[in-house]
Amino acid sequence: MVRNLGILAHVDAGKTTVTERMLYLAGATYKRGEVHDGTTVTDFDPLERDRGITIFAAAVSCAWDGHRVNLIDTPGHVDFSDEVERSLRVLDGAIAVFDAVAGVEPQSESVWRLADRYDVPRIAFVNKLDRAGADLDTAVESIRRRLHKAPLVVQLPIGQEDLFTGVVDLVRMRALVWADGVCSAGPVPEDLLAQARRRRRLLEESVAELHAGALEEFCVRPSISDETLAGALRDLTRSGAGLVVLCGSAYRDRGIEPLLDAVVAYLPSPLDVPPVRGEDGAERAADPEAPLAALAFKVNATATGRLTYVRVYSGTMRKGDTVLVTGLVTGLVTGLVTGLDTGAGRTERVSRILRVQADRHTEVDLAVAGDIVAVVGLKSARLGATLCAPGAPLVLEPPSTAEPVVSVAIEARRSTDADRLASGLARLAEEDPSLAVRTDAETGQTLLSGMGELHLEVAVEKLRREHVMDVAVGRPQVAHRETVVRGVSGLLYRHVKQDGGAGQFAHVVLDVEPLDGDGFEFASTVAGGRVPREYVRAVEAGCRDALADGPLGGHPVTGLRVTLTDGATHPKDSSDLAFRTAGRLALREALRAGAMELLEPVVEVTVTVPDDAAGGVLGDLAARRGRISGSSARAGAVVITAVVPLAEVFGYATRLRSRTQGRGTFTSRPAGYAPAR
Repeated sequence: MVRNLGILAHVDAGKTTVTERMLYLAGATYKRGEVHDGTTVTDFDPLERDRGITIFAAAVSCAWDGHRVNLIDTPGHVDFSDEVERSLRVLDGAIAVFDAVAGVEPQSESVWRLADRYDVPRIAFVNKLDRAGADLDTAVESIRRRLHKAPLVVQLPIGQEDLFTGVVDLVRMRALVWADGVCSAGPVPEDLLAQARRRRRLLEESVAELHAGALEEFCVRPSISDETLAGALRDLTRSGAGLVVLCGSAYRDRGIEPLLDAVVAYLPSPLDVPPVRGEDGAERAADPEAPLAALAFKVNATATGRLTYVRVYSGTMRKGDTVLVTGLVTGLVTGLVTGLDTGAGRTERVSRILRVQADRHTEVDLAVAGDIVAVVGLKSARLGATLCAPGAPLVLEPPSTAEPVVSVAIEARRSTDADRLASGLARLAEEDPSLAVRTDAETGQTLLSGMGELHLEVAVEKLRREHVMDVAVGRPQVAHRETVVRGVSGLLYRHVKQDGGAGQFAHVVLDVEPLDGDGFEFASTVAGGRVPREYVRAVEAGCRDALADGPLGGHPVTGLRVTLTDGATHPKDSSDLAFRTAGRLALREALRAGAMELLEPVVEVTVTVPDDAAGGVLGDLAARRGRISGSSARAGAVVITAVVPLAEVFGYATRLRSRTQGRGTFTSRPAGYAPAR
């Protein structure tokens, strides 16, 4: 049986170390890898080893208790959250790793919301219990408060901080103690027996509140049996009604074996999740005999070929098979994207199928429903494309892609490298859809856009290393938006054009008003058929065209509602084109007539500094136009939360280090847009 799961957490919570220990204990590696030594299996890219963080999601596999466990170690930094989302799209479960000192941190909360979006069942692992200030109960309370989940703690730590040596398994009421990396099971220590019984009772009560079967047994027996409790925990995990919480210290090799046991016991297999559904509503169950359905969730485009990572949802894919690639399909000529087709798709031959172990691959003859593998030979499959049987077409929903918020100008220092630069940028954008490349119409500069400063730094460094070229990079610029502060009512616009032959006629009346939140809404209140339905759709399309550039500075427009209230047609000269043009020009005129406001992206910054540096940091945040939203004391440090314009965060890490003698740290996550002041 297979388990497909991801490791999710805030940066530096210990995801990669947890993954390394799981691989080692399962026998997939012969030596423990360490992040600080650059010897981990999943952080194999030189960029990751240089920075000591996970940047690219890496797939690995191991065997435990007769099950194959496919793991994806995901990035923890906010700039790479799109990489996390693409992984979550194809996973059946996840382990959320939390720091026992910090609890739920900002990026932990962000990736948790991403997992909610795809209904991914999770268990929690509170890591670093050997650290000074570690407290399981405090971390669990932060889970309850910030994630709004019902934590079901199934372990009790034995010892605290440096004296942490093991855990009490509250489900089976036994002690697990680690010495020299070896786990031994035994009876619960006498000094912890009363506390363990009390915690077991609390666990039973919590489970009984959420699970009908456990409640029935709880009411008629003195306690819930181990088998019933384990079954209820499995049901609650898979339904999302409860969150099983385990604890340990991955760096000290403590708590990993029971974590692997929990993965097998509580997280679902491909057979336990609902059948995958296509965009046309057709369903495919995880049956090797069913027609093939697989989703491409990662693409590595290199000069020597393309490696497409896929999750097989149904059917069997064999080496040499011909598959139909539907959904997002590109045509590639020397690495440059030449077209995009979301229609019927193209047939491709599967040259090779590879079982992935980070940067190492083992060739296999076939992949069945539930497998995560890499495929060689697909030239047109874009990230998010569907691979299906030619006789049973299907299009699966692709992962969503966030809109870039930061841009830099980039150019080759040597004019002879211009074509190589264009090819390299196209390959970067193909591998990572959260990167966008465009040419500024006014300056002619090539702009590379991404999710943050670090995201762009990594992309540029990757371009330099893999393509061996010298590029010049401009200062980061943020992506502004425009919104309506005061709209207009009854704006009349007549589009009349006669230039020989068929003319164009469209008459529209629009109301434009602000909308709470982001986005765009369109409605029609035209009565009596004065504007036919097909022309109403054309007016909406024209209004969407007008949102591309606002009147203040040509930035995209958001946060408005447009209502078509009246209009008129001509029996011969009215057409979809005429009404689309009228809608576009009418909305542009309405935006110029109303009151507009410029918006800039803002981020929520969490700064942790020593007590004696808090005053200077608060003043610096205020100087950066930050709005302080809270502060709290934590073990001799102050944690400050503020909302700061993204443009003011560039270079803040260096400034913070200088103000705190290197003792301050900060993290940030997107917080939408706010009026530019």
